[in-house]
Amino acid sequence: MKNYKSIALLVILGLAVLIGLDGFYIVDETEQVIITQFGDPVGDAVTEPGMKLKIPFMQTANYFDERYLEWDGDRNQVPTKDKKFVFVDTYARWQITDPLQFFKRLRDERGAQSRLDDILDGETRNAIASHDLVEVVRSSNRDPESDATITDIVEDSLAEIAVGREAIQEEIQQLGNKRAEDLGLEILDFRFKRINYVKDVRQTVYDRMISERNRIADKFRSEGEGEAARINGEKERELNAIQSEAFRKAEEIRGEADAKATAIYAGAYDQSRAARELYNFTRTMESYGKTFDEQTSFILSTNSEFFKYLNSIQN
Repeated sequence: MKNYKSIALLVILGLAVLIGLDGFYIVDETEQVIITQFGDPVGDAVTEPGMKLKIPFMQTANYFDERYLEWDGDRNQVPTKDKKFVFVDTYARWQITDPLQFFKRLRDERGAQSRLDDILDGETRNAIASHDLVEVVRSSNRDPESDATITDIVEDSLAEIAVGREAIQEEIQQLGNKRAEDLGLEILDFRFKRINYVKDVRQTVYDRMISERNRIADKFRSEGEGEAARINGEKERELNAIQSEAFRKAEEIRGEADAKATAIYAGAYDQSRAARELYNFTRTMESYGKTFDEQTSFILSTNSEFFKYLNSIQN
């Protein structure tokens, strides 16, 4: 009899432990919980953190993340409105806003990721196909003044855009949220991760970019050569002006020196007869020295001024 009581007590204690363990659940600050009974949701979502009660063995706690979640789209080949095929890689951030509706429609995050694939990939294809490539890769119009040096060469790069990349991303996000209104989630952000040409046309695009850059380089090089020629011309002109001015000043100085020398000579000549005679004698001797050498023969008249001092020596 005692053995039966002991066994019954152990069974009761075991059941009490199991009921205690399964009758409680803990909600973390980053989680929200939906309670289901035999697979069907019961009551509203539990979002307050702490330890909660539920009916053991009959009810189940289904946990959902309350934080921002990541969606990473597949890399798809999409044609633009102007018939240019590009690879588009996208990503988004989303959040479960209505756990009860989310559970009813999608059950778990895997189902949500699959549904977002359908929604966002589809809206991305529609948006890319509805706009030209330039609208997809650029967010705003460029300022012509800032590109004034290349405006005449690369006019197509300054083409006006009406929508732009940022607006297309917002459009996809808004349309995606409309389609996800009854799913209990919200798309918080959507972005193009990468947009690239398909391999078949990528080299053609690179060649065009290289050609365009070469034309810009040629323009800058031509402008540089023209500026160099202008600077060299100004240098030659200024050099000639400096040389001419220097020659003029040198001639003026030389003329002034000759005038001063002549005045000195004239003053010395006028001082006295003896000085004049000495001056005449000195100049005549200089003339003799420049005129005669050992092989020179002259025939002069005795009345010649040039022979005056030689004749006086003989007398």
